[in-house]
Amino acid sequence: MVETSSLRLLFPRPLRELPADLAALLAVVVATNVTVFVPVLRETPLRILFGLAFVLFVPGYAFVAALFPDAGESSATGTENSDRADADPWTDSTRTGLDGLERIALSLGLSIAIVPLVVLVLNFTPWGIRLVPIAIALNGVTLVSIAIAAARRQNLPQDERFRVPYRAWIAAGRSEVLGSNTRADAALNVVLVLSILLAVGAVGYAIAVPQPGEQFSAVYVLTEDDDGSLVAGDFPTELEPGESVELILGIDNNEHRTTEYTVVAVEQDVEIDGNETIVHEQRELERLETELSHDETWHHPFDLEPTIVGENVRIAWLLYPEDVPDEPSIENTEYYAHLWITVDESD
Repeated sequence: MVETSSLRLLFPRPLRELPADLAALLAVVVATNVTVFVPVLRETPLRILFGLAFVLFVPGYAFVAALFPDAGESSATGTENSDRADADPWTDSTRTGLDGLERIALSLGLSIAIVPLVVLVLNFTPWGIRLVPIAIALNGVTLVSIAIAAARRQNLPQDERFRVPYRAWIAAGRSEVLGSNTRADAALNVVLVLSILLAVGAVGYAIAVPQPGEQFSAVYVLTEDDDGSLVAGDFPTELEPGESVELILGIDNNEHRTTEYTVVAVEQDVEIDGNETIVHEQRELERLETELSHDETWHHPFDLEPTIVGENVRIAWLLYPEDVPDEPSIENTEYYAHLWITVDESD
């Protein structure tokens, strides 16, 4: 107890006098910002855990605390019930104000309403909908609500303030676990607590570290229409030697990790014999490299200028997420896109 009191003295007086629930909100706000913006921590599951807790609960609870600073008046008749000093405003049925469960439910609903509203307002500002402006706005709304809630509770008499009886909960839990009549009851209580913690931990892990779905990459070719939109059509079918046409090369990364890509563009003189495709000659046109994060897309202009003359010229873009083999081909890559064109000598 002495060490705890000494640690509390390190904080400014306004923070030391904050009610327990408001101090916990402030701690979650700080922890969320640390896990979101600190380079090392923002890559860990802690960012998701604190982010979900912040977005789904914290702004709403702070707003409810500012609106309802009191525990409500006692509805019990008689001096004995109405003047109880140990009445629990979290679960006391003789109080007319919001109890704990009602505050939690209302906090969730208000958070779901406040966060989209803040994002909507930011959409009409020069800052737009980006991480830093959203974080600053939600931090501001939450901190102002906490300050108002603390000030309004401070102006109320001690017995009328809403409070979270965490000390009573800790004492009751300790009594249940350690004060059992038999060792068997105490062991069962410990097992129950551990089971609850394990279940909560498993759910939190499932939320914070979702199992990755299908892992794949994609390469494709697009053209630009008259409106400037990218479409998968209107590809050239006939070109002359030396003639070039601009295409758009696209890559999608769905590997659930940052991946370095190499695209090898080749032209091939191909003969089709029944179901067999025979490559008589292959020339490399260009190599392109890029690095993409998961769920990132890359578009890059590609000037196609074939040099092989023939009716069955195949232009292929071979995508390699890792190392490129010594002899790139359609057979040794999992991802590729291709076009068939005719390259005739001009008359």
